[in-house]
Amino acid sequence: MNVCIIGNGISTLILATVLANRGIRVLICEENSPKKKLTTRTLGISKGNFNFLIKEKINLKKNSWAINKIKIFNEAENDKEILNFGSNKDKIFYIIKFEDLIKLLSTNTKKNKLIKKIKIKNSSFYNSILTKKINYDLIFNFNEKNKISKNFFSKRIEKDYNSIAFTSLIDHFPCNNYTAQQIFTKFGPLAFLPCSNNKTSVVFSVFDQKTIITDNKIKKLILNYNKKYKIKSFSKFEKFKLKSSILKNYYYKNILCFGDNLHKIHPLAGQGFNMTIRDIKILLNLIDYKI
Repeated sequence: MNVCIIGNGISTLILATVLANRGIRVLICEENSPKKKLTTRTLGISKGNFNFLIKEKINLKKNSWAINKIKIFNEAENDKEILNFGSNKDKIFYIIKFEDLIKLLSTNTKKNKLIKKIKIKNSSFYNSILTKKINYDLIFNFNEKNKISKNFFSKRIEKDYNSIAFTSLIDHFPCNNYTAQQIFTKFGPLAFLPCSNNKTSVVFSVFDQKTIITDNKIKKLILNYNKKYKIKSFSKFEKFKLKSSILKNYYYKNILCFGDNLHKIHPLAGQGFNMTIRDIKILLNLIDYKI
């Protein structure tokens, strides 16, 4: 069986790895989009998905940090938790840096003889796919802006959250750092996601109010809401607009849309990435049954 995956990124590399684990030949076709380094982004992976990736020989243990509790606060009672999940005895999810996961997956795919990579240089590649001059049993399309998506997957349900997510890594004095915190502020949800005993990822999804959208103002707000860490420094802030997008039709002949191209939602509680892992698991159940 020959499979073609169109796109760049973490979900692309995970899908290629798990397919190759089943003896399926995979060609990753990387589109020539500018690669933006995401040095402060982190991903939350649920316990079930983490164990699934370990089982699929994607060893995240060295690069990830286990979280055993989540505490929820609101604006009015910042010192008093309104909800909590988990216990001190069990792990409920894991945090890994975006950059570290990309490096790990890239190394794995380079070593795998069933996985090859090429660069898509122009639109003739898409023409060859559509006219079946290049023939694959199955094509996964991760990109919502390429020619295939524009021709066959243009109908979407879209929502603009009117919010901007700010991400940063804070350096702080060492502490017992196994509890994630979520504070629902009047500006939007603010999450503190531990990465180690002295580093924590901060994700602040701010409603698009022009009066506060600057790095310095965001930093002041984080310092104001922070009740746990003795902060030494912030890394540079990265930001991106928050939108949701769901395709009305997700396949055309042997082309299947996947990842953010299929469904993109608010990153609250790491839902988006974990949904894609769930989709991969469902797909593999079908493939394993057919095999």
